[in-house]
Amino acid sequence: MGFKQKILSPLVWGNLLALVLAVILAVIGAWYFLSVYTHHGESIVVPDVVGHQVNDAYYILDSKGLKGVVVDSAYNKQLPAGCILEQTPAKGRKVKSGREIYLIINTESTPTMALPDIADNSSLREAQAKLTAMGFKLGPVEYVSGDLDWVYGVKSQGRNVYAGERVPIDVPLVLQVGKDSGYEELDDFDNLDDDAAAGVSPSFNDAPPVDAE
Repeated sequence: MGFKQKILSPLVWGNLLALVLAVILAVIGAWYFLSVYTHHGESIVVPDVVGHQVNDAYYILDSKGLKGVVVDSAYNKQLPAGCILEQTPAKGRKVKSGREIYLIINTESTPTMALPDIADNSSLREAQAKLTAMGFKLGPVEYVSGDLDWVYGVKSQGRNVYAGERVPIDVPLVLQVGKDSGYEELDDFDNLDDDAAAGVSPSFNDAPPVDAE
C-alpha cells in the first residue's frame, strides 16, 4: 500500500478523530474539575461573629459554608471569657465556600508576664518606663528607708515579687522606693542642744567648780 493510500485510510482518520476527541474531553474535564475545586463564580459574604461565643461562631460560620479556626487568644476583662475578639477575614468580605475564618478568642484567665530585674537595679524613673513599656500597670509608690528614688523592691497583690516571677499584667505593681535618709539624720540633729548643733564648745566658765584639796 502506498503512502498516499495509508494517509487516506479510514483507520488513520479514525485514530486521529479519536485522539482529537480525547483531547477535547480532557480539556473539558479539567476545566470542570477546576471550576468545582475553586468554586468558580461562587462567593459568600463573611458574617460578623465578633462578640459571639466560640460554639455560636462555629455554628454561624458552618451555616454559611465556612469553617471557624481558633488561632490565638487575648485578654479583655470587659468581655466574657471565650467570646470572639477578632476575625480574619473581616465581616463583609467575599470568600469561597469552605474558606477558613481565623478567630482570636478572649482568654479565661488574666495573662501573666515575667517580672524584669529592676529591684535594687534601677531608679524610679527607669523602672516606671520599663514596666509601662512592657504593659504592666503601676500603683502608688511605697517609700522605704534608703537612697532617694532608688527601687528596692516590687509588690503585687500585697506581697513581694522578684525578677523572673510571672505576675498578672492587670494587677498594679507597687514599687518600693527609697527616700532620702538625710532627713532622718536632720531630725536627730535637731534634738541636740543649740550650742552643740552650732558647733560651739562648752565654755569653761560653765563648768562645775572643782573642790580644792
